Amino acid sequence: MVATMIDAIGIVAVRHRHRRSSAVPTPVELAERLGIELDQWQRDALMAPQSGKLLLASRQAGKSTTASIDVLHTALYKPGSLSLILSPSERQSKRLLRTVRKHYAKLADEFPVRTMGQLSIELESGSEIHALPGSEETIRGFSAVNKLVIDEASLVEDDLYQSVRPMLAVSGGEMTAMTTPRGKRGWFYREYTDGGADWHRARVTAYDIPRISRAWLNAERKKIGEWWFSQEYLCEFVDTDDQLYPTDLVDAAESDDVASFGIPMLGGGGWAS
Repeated sequence: MVATMIDAIGIVAVRHRHRRSSAVPTPVELAERLGIELDQWQRDALMAPQSGKLLLASRQAGKSTTASIDVLHTALYKPGSLSLILSPSERQSKRLLRTVRKHYAKLADEFPVRTMGQLSIELESGSEIHALPGSEETIRGFSAVNKLVIDEASLVEDDLYQSVRPMLAVSGGEMTAMTTPRGKRGWFYREYTDGGADWHRARVTAYDIPRISRAWLNAERKKIGEWWFSQEYLCEFVDTDDQLYPTDLVDAAESDDVASFGIPMLGGGGWAS
């Protein structure tokens, strides 16, 4: 009787271990399995409940690592999923896909590949990952996207951003946009500063990254100047160097209380309000 009970307990324990090992890992657990040590901001971004993530991060902060783990997790554990990597140029998109391929190689035996190219990966499960340059012509054939990554997002035009958003509507897909700042303009700046609570936001300066020497940063600051350093390493939205008037001054000059000048329209068409 006792032996029978012990055997039964053993069978339950084995089944429990099997269920636990077959459970879908989180993106952070996937990173651990790949031997990647994440910073806290990366963990927070990967586990954020929001479907949209805005990563405003310095050079060498680990943006590509974070996005590649996120994309790979979707491809591996959501069979039949579609992930797109967009950036202003094909070269940049290919570089991020190369990072995804490097991580995938460690799990290739477990998740067989159907096709592997410089611009795409297709798994036997039906999941696809495509790297595309940031132009409307290259993305119009895609729909029901599960994961959308926009690299160097501050350099991606507003029109492209507006055209990719509907791709997430039916699938309930997720978007990750990552970049260093490029002035107080564009969709990324507006979403980051005034886009509401639907976004998870992360701002990571070079001084937040333990892998970058403080002495090197201080020397770099002297070499490239305060304007470039503030943008590239401190992740500050600064006015472009060719602006006639600062953005803050223009914003402060706007008012709804000023009456119309009543400028006459050309061609005798009356008065413009």
